Amino acid sequence: MDQISIETHDDRFVVSDGTTVLAEYVVQPTDPVLESPRPFFSPIRTRSGEVVSLFRPHDHVWHKGIAWSLPVVGDENFWGGPTFVSGEGYVQLSNNGVQQHRRGDVTMAKGRGRIVESLDWITESGVRIFDEQRTIEAALIDDDAWALRFETHLTNTSDTPISIGSPTTRGRENAGYGGLFWRGPRSFTNGTILAPDVAGCDELRGIRAPWMGFTGRHDGNDTASTVVMVDDEANIQHPPQWFARTEDFACLCPAPFFSEECSVEPGDTLRLIYTVVIADGASDPARAASLAEAGLVAVSASPVVEVD
Repeated sequence: MDQISIETHDDRFVVSDGTTVLAEYVVQPTDPVLESPRPFFSPIRTRSGEVVSLFRPHDHVWHKGIAWSLPVVGDENFWGGPTFVSGEGYVQLSNNGVQQHRRGDVTMAKGRGRIVESLDWITESGVRIFDEQRTIEAALIDDDAWALRFETHLTNTSDTPISIGSPTTRGRENAGYGGLFWRGPRSFTNGTILAPDVAGCDELRGIRAPWMGFTGRHDGNDTASTVVMVDDEANIQHPPQWFARTEDFACLCPAPFFSEECSVEPGDTLRLIYTVVIADGASDPARAASLAEAGLVAVSASPVVEVD
């Protein structure tokens, strides 16, 4: 029977199902400071081997498959590239911070795997402002789909409150990106965004929904794949507003700071959980809803156990 395995390398963890490498989680990136170096998932594949992510696209080189990326952290940028400044537009500032991996431990169980990671958030000026404990789980759903669970605990280690927001909270309309961000392959451009009982394009950006999906086609073989992201019921702003695009490029982001900033007090911890389902085949809203539910079931199964 197929089951998840996770291999540990010097700079990454490699997640596979025994046949296909499903994802590489890079924890020691070599990105320049301007791109706000941080761990990321890329490439990401369906169980049949189709790649459903894009790494360092020329239009936004700081986009890296799936990554936990925040453009407005007080006056700091942990997204990469320029910062939106009200009245000036995007300006390249000396504020591109780093999410520095400290350590990661792997545990396994039949069909599932878990990475528990510790990170420091360090500003470009060298100040540590967050301690993060991150838990990543991978589980198989069926022959056509698998699920990834992402949980973050961000603790403010500074002596002042830190407000987390978005370009929209700083004055740019309908640009509330920030959070767990997926960038899809070029061939998914002009694909279909899926939400409960609706399918569409960029007009769905900013709507609130418990989950959102994206279905697109691949060059070379004209097959289709689907990515569904699910927001946990306990997350702030649930159901969140979504930053989603298809007309210029494919992306999804459940954005808890889309239109309202969240202040994390000194010593306090912000906890957020997401489930991502990666599936072969095209989807409509009904199938996407089924995938969302199946993903939640897969990652809420019996706990994983320590491997000697």
